[in-house]
Amino acid sequence: MADSTQTQTGEGAAGPDPVSAGADGLAPEAESDLDLAEVAPELLADSLGEYFRAWGRRIRNGESGALPIIVGLIVIVIFFQIEQSQFLTSGNLVNLFVQAATFILFGAAEVWVLILSEIDLSVGYVAAVAAFVMVELVSAPVAVPWWLAIVGGLVVCAAIGGLQGTLITRLGLPSFIVTLGGLLGFEGVMLELANIDKTAVGGVITIPNNNTIYNIVNTNMSPTLGWIALVVVLAIFAAVMVMGAASRRRRGLTAPPLSVTLLKIVLTAIGGFALVFICNRNRGLLTTLEGVPWVVPVVLIIIMIYSFFLGRTRAGRYIYAIGANPEAARRAGINVARIRTLGFIMCSVTAGLAGLVYASRQGSMSTDIDGGNLVLFGVAAAVIGGTSLFGGKGKPLHALLGGVVIAAVFNGLGLMGISTAGQDIATAIVLIVAVTLDSLVRRRATAR
Repeated sequence: MADSTQTQTGEGAAGPDPVSAGADGLAPEAESDLDLAEVAPELLADSLGEYFRAWGRRIRNGESGALPIIVGLIVIVIFFQIEQSQFLTSGNLVNLFVQAATFILFGAAEVWVLILSEIDLSVGYVAAVAAFVMVELVSAPVAVPWWLAIVGGLVVCAAIGGLQGTLITRLGLPSFIVTLGGLLGFEGVMLELANIDKTAVGGVITIPNNNTIYNIVNTNMSPTLGWIALVVVLAIFAAVMVMGAASRRRRGLTAPPLSVTLLKIVLTAIGGFALVFICNRNRGLLTTLEGVPWVVPVVLIIIMIYSFFLGRTRAGRYIYAIGANPEAARRAGINVARIRTLGFIMCSVTAGLAGLVYASRQGSMSTDIDGGNLVLFGVAAAVIGGTSLFGGKGKPLHALLGGVVIAAVFNGLGLMGISTAGQDIATAIVLIVAVTLDSLVRRRATAR
């Protein structure tokens, strides 16, 4: 490829010089524009103004990122607020955050395999199996400590993911077929777990009310603790951002300008302040009910850990490389089978966390869980948020955005008195629009 910093000289030239043109027959300056569009804006900018110009260039070239879904979420919120004035009340918003938690975690589970250009249809009943294991371990007569019960359930999920991943990567079986079998098989395992437990009444096992697993969703942080936690998290985030950029500059690497780093810190602080402020308002009718539900920071911590792993570790980058081009990844020396298996293990473990939140919200675990429907919502949350069905593109943040969108649609339509059937139809429309947008964006980027 020709040096992208060169420019074509000479007047009256009929076209690009074959020697100085790029590998695609483009003039070097055109090729440079395409290359720059694919680079993160903060890596191109020396100032805040340049950052926004680089960001605009990426959008014009089809790399809009999460912008469409953020705009869509704002439109959804405005629509429901106009239709139902109580949509933006603190009580309803906190309820929406809790509703979104399950969708977000199922979406995060699917992100692991969608990046690899695979799919896992079993996550709904894998979550159910994990939830039954956790609830049975924490309840009498076993009654182990809550943390040990959670570890036990997640270990079971890791084994399930390892088994399915091995079948897919070592035997070359399609992930669709293997995980479809898992959907059916683990539904049976869930039913057997309910039958074995003698304390289950009608397939329902109740979580003890004083147990930490029950309290994850059903109790709140104190308002003071919420503000303290926000300040601590923001301080850590700011320190990591500033010190990370400074470290990159000392090593001679590209780093965002200080103004861009400060902008990200300020926006994060505004979002955190709004979240804690909303949750700390009294939303009780007969008694005082205030504070951030514990499930909210739990989900946010999981998303941050996953974002760090996928974006900052070697294994995470290998996952993206395999999803984009598995053959090129193999030739580059990446152990494709091992990394793909890791992706399925993480998918199942995340499904186990979703099962934990689901059981905590219900206060019990029963066999009437609709695992088939939950996996569809998981895929929908990931895709609506911006994860591509074609592999190589996706972030845990996409699951967060998609989960909030689905919860907002269900919540808003529920306030309007729309039936479950209407809510499902609306979610389907949102999903189709998101997939269509992803396809159009990719087509536009390819054409450019």
